[in-house]
Amino acid sequence: MATTNELKNGMVLNLDGQLWNIIDFQHVKPGKGGAFVRTKLKNVLSGKV
Repeated sequence: MATTNELKNGMVLNLDGQLWNIIDFQHVKPGKGGAFVRTKLKNVLSGKV
């Protein structure tokens, strides 16, 4: 599994035996609280987002 530092747009991940493509990756730094990573994943086989 990749760490949050290694995530990039276009990267393919294997989650629970299924392949997912990262179509959107954002590092969010809100005014309150800690920073976090927001990703949008697309299933390679079914095409579901």
